[in-house]
Order: sequence, then C-alpha cells, then structure tokens
Amino acid sequence: HGHTWPPGLARWRSADMPLKVIQWATGGVGRAAIEAIVAHPDLELVGCWVSSEAKDGKDVGEILGTEPLGIVATSDTESLLAMDADCVLYSPIMADRSLVCRMLASGKNVVTPLGWFFPGSRDVSDLEQACREGESTLHGTGIHPGGITERFPLMVSALSASITHVRAEEFSDIRTYGAPAVISDIMLFGKTPEEAAASPMVDFLGDGFGQSMEMIVAELGFAVDPEPLSLHEVAVATRPIESPIGTIEPGHVAAQRFTWQRTVAGEPVVTVRVNWFMGEQGFDTGWSFGPEGERFEVEVSGDPSSTVVFHGWHPESVAAGLVRNPGIVATANHCVSAVPYVCEAGAGIKTYLDLPLVAGRAAPHLGVAQPPP
Repeated sequence: HGHTWPPGLARWRSADMPLKVIQWATGGVGRAAIEAIVAHPDLELVGCWVSSEAKDGKDVGEILGTEPLGIVATSDTESLLAMDADCVLYSPIMADRSLVCRMLASGKNVVTPLGWFFPGSRDVSDLEQACREGESTLHGTGIHPGGITERFPLMVSALSASITHVRAEEFSDIRTYGAPAVISDIMLFGKTPEEAAASPMVDFLGDGFGQSMEMIVAELGFAVDPEPLSLHEVAVATRPIESPIGTIEPGHVAAQRFTWQRTVAGEPVVTVRVNWFMGEQGFDTGWSFGPEGERFEVEVSGDPSSTVVFHGWHPESVAAGLVRNPGIVATANHCVSAVPYVCEAGAGIKTYLDLPLVAGRAAPHLGVAQPPP
C-alpha cells in the first residue's frame, strides 16, 4: 500500500472499471468537482447529494447548467450510504464528522477539502475505527490549507539544506468570493475594528492551518515551542468602497491579515499568512498586493533558499470570479486528482506523507483512447 505500488497503477483499472464516485454537495467546489470527475478517465460519477429541496430530484447536469449527466441529485443520505461506490468527494460548507465516519464504515473512501490534512496529536480514533471497519481511507486536501501550506513547501524543501524558515502566504481580493453572508457575518468585513477583533476566523482557519504547520514541523524536524502564535490585523476604509456586502463606509474593516506561526525558542520557523483585501485601494497605507498582484507564495529559507509564486488561481475580474473562481476549481481538482490514489491506499487516514505523487490527467481529447463500456 501507499509507497510500494508501482507508478501508473492507478491507470490499470480505468479501461474497464472506472472508480465510482459520489459527489457530496454542489456548492462552488462541488460543481467544479463534478466537472473534473466527468473529465477524468479513471472516474465515473454515480451519485450526488444536495442540501436543498430545490435541487432534489434534478439531473446533476441541470444543476451545473450543462447537458443531462444521467445522475439524479438527492437529499436522501441513507440511499447514498447504501450505494455501491468507491469514493465520496465530501464538500459541504461544514463537516459532519459522524456522517464521515458512517461513509468510511460503509466501505467508501472519503476525499475532502474540509480538514484531516494531518491529524497529528488530535484524537481521530473514531475516524480510524471507521476506516478499519470499512477497510477505507480518509484524505484531506485542497489548496489553502491543503497544498500551498504543506504539500508544496515540503516538496520545495527537498532542494534546501539547513532549513531555518518556511512561509506560505495568500494575497486575495475577497470581492470575488460569492458568499456575502460569510464575508459579512463570519469574516466580519464591513464591521468596526472592535467588532472584527472578535472574529471566529482565527480559530476557524487556525485548525486547518495548524495541521499544515504541524505536518511541516513533523517532517522537517523542528523542535517547536508548544503553543502556536496567531495575529489578526485589520485595515479600515479611508473612503467608501463598493463590495459584495454593499458599500463599506470609512472607518470600517476593508482589509484583513491573519498570521499563524510555529516557533523554536521564540524564533518563527513556520509562517502561514492570509491577506484578504476588498480591492486594492481605499485603505490605510502599507496595505496592498504590491506589483505581483493576487497570488500565493511558498518560500523556504535554507541553503539555498527558494521562492515559488503561484498565479492563475485568481479570477481575471470580480464578475468572472463570481461565475467561476479558479481557486475554487483548483481546490476541487486537487481532491478529484487524489481519488484514484486514495482508493489504492491502505485503510486509515492518509496524508501527503503517506500517498505517492498525485497527478492530474490529460484532457479527454488528448488522452489514451478508452474502449467503449
């Protein structure tokens, strides 16, 4: 399992036995995941869970706005749990841990962007037990956390010796995020600095990013101090700023920076940072994307040091981002690409440190011809 199977093994079954996948939820990630499943030569969509009555009973293609796919969406959890499937791609807004346990115990592998990137010292005995019962695998992945904050830094770190610091950082225009309730009520944009200081995001995001930092710490071997550090900074509008939650008035929060760090004797050795701005102008000085624009950065300081900048995961415009956000699509693709490898892995929670290299697949018109089913 894991490290021992030969390269390309995931392709042996694609010709006559595609892996059967259930997509759980059809938000931004879910819709993009369905597109990627349909395009993947080794995978077949066999079921789809939806939360709303409006989508229940509709062909999944209709939900996507494409031609019919022949799969009817359902909100009937029990029928999907009873279905014969190899994997569930689980992407609702919030994870229901007991439901994930039931999926695993029913013999279905689970790939999700909602956590479990690196359990570390957390109690995951219930999930591990469910994996044993169902001889199934749980894998957490995505982009941030789930890529930028651990997979890519680990990969780049192999090119350096004597590593002193690892940094993973996001710079994003949050106007392209099509979830006004989240922006206003959870992220607390448009509120006063005093209100924003109570943001649940430090803890909410800190769990995922905390796992990312622990994965780096564990693999690189830093002797870290017991407690992570966190810092939340805000900048207020200096003039009215138009946003998805309406006009943000002067004096109200228009940009936020969250930083999490692990230290050795007080010196930072791992830094994860998120910079979220409502556009590029109209806040306090010293807050901007800079000439590089929106991006993700991975930096490993050592001998030698490396900096990698990821462009292309941000939409070209606010309007384009509200239709289809490349960062959301990349998150979904990272999940879908992992499915064949997760299905081949041994039972249990498997992280990037346990799985072989996960790769995408050629576009259908450029791929190896598949025999008719």
